[in-house]
Amino acid sequence: MSKPIRQLTEEQETRELAAEAVLSSQTRGRVRAEPECPIRTTFQRDRDRILHSKSFRRLKHKTQVFLAPEGDHYRTRLTHTLEVTQIARTISRALRLNEDLTEAIGLGHDLGHTPFGHAGEAILNEIVPGGFRHYEQSLRVVDKLEADGSGLNLTWEVRDGILKHSKGTGAVFTKQDQGRPATLEGQVVRVSDIIAYVNHDVDDAIRSGLIAGADVPKEVIEVLGDSHSKRINTLVSDVVHSSLNEGLQSITMSAPVLKGMLDLRQFLYQSVYSLSIPKQEFRKAKKILSDLYYFLLENQEQFLSRSRQAGDTVEQTATDFAAGMTDRFALNLYGKLFLPQSWNQF
Repeated sequence: MSKPIRQLTEEQETRELAAEAVLSSQTRGRVRAEPECPIRTTFQRDRDRILHSKSFRRLKHKTQVFLAPEGDHYRTRLTHTLEVTQIARTISRALRLNEDLTEAIGLGHDLGHTPFGHAGEAILNEIVPGGFRHYEQSLRVVDKLEADGSGLNLTWEVRDGILKHSKGTGAVFTKQDQGRPATLEGQVVRVSDIIAYVNHDVDDAIRSGLIAGADVPKEVIEVLGDSHSKRINTLVSDVVHSSLNEGLQSITMSAPVLKGMLDLRQFLYQSVYSLSIPKQEFRKAKKILSDLYYFLLENQEQFLSRSRQAGDTVEQTATDFAAGMTDRFALNLYGKLFLPQSWNQF
């Protein structure tokens, strides 16, 4: 009897992947044990579960940076996710890491993001008891909220990468005990996330007229390049060569290129993120999301009774509902609940 295709793939991984890569056959497993798929490896199954989830589809209508953009070419949370994942796959393939694990983490890393982008996260962090962090919500989505409340039952390695992908304004490369992903594949997604957003957010900011290409600091251009594609190529190539030079002990960058990337991130925080959402629009987004959150608490039987998980507080369920909304769903629901509706009488 011939071997299952999955087993042949696992044997191929053993032959071809770097010694530091995570083999599908050596996963730490799932919370709930399951029979193996005869065709797909464990990480391939995780990727497919994320790709076919409702929360993944909703990313197409969630803001990346610019609220409710009119142009067709601005990034959404979905296109950001795809760009992160493709950059991460390129790095993983070059380093002979497990590309399927990398892809699963990349596709799932932002499933818990709010409507209205980082403005939405800031709003929920203000009003939700205990605060709100999208990376923790992303893990909650795959663990408890997807599949009608049963979760996706992903592997430990994918869950670890999702939880530890975020950096904010902090260090990109950290020690293991400071939140660094346990796998090199997870570390690849962590650095790919910032490579993607510092480049596509500059691109979108130029498209919007918020900045001009000439505004990008000269020291950044000298190190990373003078175009979108050159900067990505510089960053990806540097990650690959620097990590190999360190013997794949961790994913890293050379000091000059890392400084260039962090300088570009600082430029974005000062010149784009603080201006891309005008204060008036930020106040509107804050009011919409906070009003909806408190309305959900006051009308829990109408909106939350079907989705409430055993053991969860009503505040947690309201947070899940609010964070899961797309921009347009939030706007439409706010209009129905708080704005006068037109009617006809014949």
